[in-house]
Amino acid sequence: MSDRRGRHSAGLLLFRRTGDGAVGVEVLLGHMGGPFWARRDAGAWTVPKGEYEPDEPAWEAARREFREELGVEPPEGEAVPLGEVRQKNGKIVTVWAVEGDLDPAAIAPGTFLMEWPPRSGRTQEFPELDRVAWLGLDRAREVIVTAQAAFLDRLAEHSL
Repeated sequence: MSDRRGRHSAGLLLFRRTGDGAVGVEVLLGHMGGPFWARRDAGAWTVPKGEYEPDEPAWEAARREFREELGVEPPEGEAVPLGEVRQKNGKIVTVWAVEGDLDPAAIAPGTFLMEWPPRSGRTQEFPELDRVAWLGLDRAREVIVTAQAAFLDRLAEHSL
């Protein structure tokens, strides 16, 4: 059995319909928190997701990570499997799409600690996601982590 620690993440891509077909679909993405991503836009947005241990089912991890990253319960509803992608860093990301609506102002993101500034010996707390937004599929493709754009294409193909 392979060790998935640190190499596999699972997440939920929340989507809502705003019109006809894929043109009328928006997805909820999060902008990665922390000083490295603060001034970046392209490639700095992600599906709410996180790592999981080998003994945790990916679907359960996706729901847990949604709660941890956004501070709200994931919506109930049909889960559309969007499969996996391998990101540039080698991590395998598995995502499900779920239709729902969420007010970005209701988000209470989880946080992480890191040494900042580098080699300063000082630890600071940063939000996992510093903001979330509903984006149309075209705009989402411009800003999402490159490998994760495949999830947007798969969602659009899923009989929307």
